[in-house]
Amino acid sequence: MTALKDMPISFPGLFGSWEFNPDPIALHIGHGIYWYGIILAFAMLMGLLLCMKQAGRFGLKEDHVLDMVLWGVPCCVLGSRIYYVIFYLDLYRTADGGLDWGRMIAIWDGGLAIYGTVIAGALLAFFYTRRKKLKLGALTDLCVLGLLLGQIIGRWANFINREAFGGLTDLPWRMRLWVSSYQYIEVHPTFLYESLWNLAGLLLMLFVITKGRRFDGENTWFYFLWYGLGRAWVEGLRTDSLYLFDWTFMGQPIRVSQALSLVMAAVAAVMLFYHIRVKKCSAADLLVNRLARQRAEEAADAEPASKAPEEIREIPEEPENPQTEEDKPHGGEN
Repeated sequence: MTALKDMPISFPGLFGSWEFNPDPIALHIGHGIYWYGIILAFAMLMGLLLCMKQAGRFGLKEDHVLDMVLWGVPCCVLGSRIYYVIFYLDLYRTADGGLDWGRMIAIWDGGLAIYGTVIAGALLAFFYTRRKKLKLGALTDLCVLGLLLGQIIGRWANFINREAFGGLTDLPWRMRLWVSSYQYIEVHPTFLYESLWNLAGLLLMLFVITKGRRFDGENTWFYFLWYGLGRAWVEGLRTDSLYLFDWTFMGQPIRVSQALSLVMAAVAAVMLFYHIRVKKCSAADLLVNRLARQRAEEAADAEPASKAPEEIREIPEEPENPQTEEDKPHGGEN
């Protein structure tokens, strides 16, 4: 079901008759500059600033973050688009069954998937750390902080576009959207659910998980566990899910994101259990702590050796009653 993008949004159970009617296009120039793109750009900028501020806690530098952004933005946009097109391939076919390549690259018409972003980002991080000889887990632990903040903000782009909403509901926080000039629906504001879920995850990561990290990669696995559980729940409420071709499970079509989220959460839980309970990792092995020890050792080696005690030189003692030439007895005198 598709909502009209030129009709107002309201929350009748919370704000009564108050309505909000944003134009999805911020500036009508060329194809138009959409609020969707502006919000996503702002989300990426905030994620970047957070990562730069937190880099030192993971033994990394701001330059590492900037390098990742320069490569990551185009790679992640491309990855999210490819992921979306693959699972919505029928939308990009011509009448004779061929592929409409023009529409496939028309990213300004919408069609991005967060899991494509995550996959592309993970591949980039792997090759970047191999090249720079960094620990992959340390870099991804930092990156997921920025990713979560970006997702918190980015979901509000869906709100402006009247998309990514859930099924019908009569809950007090239901969102009213118009599907025609005379018919409306009241649905789950799933964009809000996911934004709030990610906010809770980010706060946990900043003030609990990061402080108590026992191994590089702990933040990363926690992210996959937390986001996987939340996304599996939210995806079950949405009406615009991507489906895994024509496959079914127990008579129901398989939602790609929901299935992937559950698998991801299960794998993350196993990895956390293994590293914490079985391998019993210690914080001493974290990249940031290893670098701190290395710096301390280098500083100790650079200090000049303590000076040896100065030699004590013997100074001949003067006689207690020195005699002058006049005081000496003169021989031959009577």
